[in-house]
Amino acid sequence: MAGAAAEHAPTASEYIVHHLGHFSTKHQEKIIDFSILNIDTIFWSVFAGVVGCLVMYLAARKATSGVPGRFQSAVEMVYEMVDNQAKSIVHGDRSFIAPLALTIFVWVALMNSLDFLPVDMFSALFSFFGVEETFTHHRVVPTADLNGTMGIALGVFALMMYYNLKIKGLGGFIHELFAAPFGIWLAPFNLLLNVIEFAAKTVSLAMRLFGNMFAGELLFLLIALLGSTATVFGFAGHVLAGTVWAIFHILIVFLQAFIFMMLTLVYIGQAHEGH
Repeated sequence: MAGAAAEHAPTASEYIVHHLGHFSTKHQEKIIDFSILNIDTIFWSVFAGVVGCLVMYLAARKATSGVPGRFQSAVEMVYEMVDNQAKSIVHGDRSFIAPLALTIFVWVALMNSLDFLPVDMFSALFSFFGVEETFTHHRVVPTADLNGTMGIALGVFALMMYYNLKIKGLGGFIHELFAAPFGIWLAPFNLLLNVIEFAAKTVSLAMRLFGNMFAGELLFLLIALLGSTATVFGFAGHVLAGTVWAIFHILIVFLQAFIFMMLTLVYIGQAHEGH
C-alpha cells in the first residue's frame, strides 16, 4: 500500500506543472486557441470584481461627514491617491477616468491578493469533497494567466482608441497617425511607428502584470516543495522563505496594481494630447 502511494506521488516538476494548469473547457493542444476558456480565470476575475464593488458600495453607504472610521479612512486614502494621480496626468474631463482608475486599482489589487491563499488549499478541498476528478486543475490567480491580463489590457486599448477619437475627432486622429512624429512626408513610417506604439503599450501592459504575478506564484510553489522534503532544513526553509516571500509579495501585489493603474492613466492622458 505504501509502495503504491509512493509510486503515484508526483515529482517536483509534475507538482509544479499540475498547479500551473488551468480548469479549461478543453485541453489546449495549440499555442493559440481562442475556442478555449479558462473557467478558473473567469470565475476568480468576476469574484474579485464583485468583492471590489461590494467594498466600495459599503464604503459609500457608511460614509459620514464626521470623524471617519478606519474603514472609511482607508478607502478615502485610496480614493484621494488615485484622484490626485488622475488630476496630474489627465488634462481634461476626469468624471469617468478617475473612477475607472480607482476600479482598476482595486480590482487588480484584489486579483493579485488571491496569490496569498495556500497553493494546495483548493486541491485539498476538492479531494475532501470528492470532486478532484472533476476539478483536475485549478489556478486561483487571474493575473497569473496571460489571458486575464491581456483581456484587461485590451480594455485599456479600447479606451485609448475611444478617447483619441473623442478628443481629436476621426479626421484629427487619422492625420496624427500618418503625420506624427516625422511629418506627413514620411506617412508610411509614421503609421508603422504609431501602430507599433499602440501594440507595444497593450502587450507590455499585459505582460508586465502577468510576468510579475506568474513569477510570484511559481516561487510560492517552489517554497511549498521545500516542506515536502520532510527534513529539518526543508521545514525551516519552507517556513522562513515562505514568511519572507509572503511579506515581500504584499509590496509586489499592490505595487503592480498601482503600476497598472498609473499606466492606464498615462495612456489615456496621452490620448488627450496631440503630438
